[in-house]
Amino acid sequence: MAHIYASPRDLLGQEGQKLGPTPSVLIDQERIDLFARATFDHQWIHIDPERAATGPYGTTIAHGYLTLSLAAYFLSQLVEVRGMKYGINVGSDRLRFVSPVRVGSRLFATGEIMKAEEIKGAIQSVVRLAIEIEGEDKPACVIDKISRYYLD
Repeated sequence: MAHIYASPRDLLGQEGQKLGPTPSVLIDQERIDLFARATFDHQWIHIDPERAATGPYGTTIAHGYLTLSLAAYFLSQLVEVRGMKYGINVGSDRLRFVSPVRVGSRLFATGEIMKAEEIKGAIQSVVRLAIEIEGEDKPACVIDKISRYYLD
């Protein structure tokens, strides 16, 4: 369930706030194949189950960028900011792909507010997301997501 902030200013002073976990998302072969078609990344380790069965992971794995692409969705499951004109995704820092995501895995995210500061007409936050794999010790991906919430 998302932490709800009535105003972007309510993020100020929230550094260290732990968030999550989110509901999980199934990474099945259909999702991987759709991502391959959308991004023109048709490497066999993602889309050829027969060949991947003899590869290093014993099965197909999700593209790292497929895992990363879920960051915006997971962030919206962790943080809801109300009372703003609009919000934008400013970018990311400190991206690391830690563990492969095998087909059939379920991903979820946890987070921590690392920084929140007022900038010209907005509040900017940095949330460190760990995109986790159910049943695994290490996350699939860790990323610092930067968001900007423009004030009313």
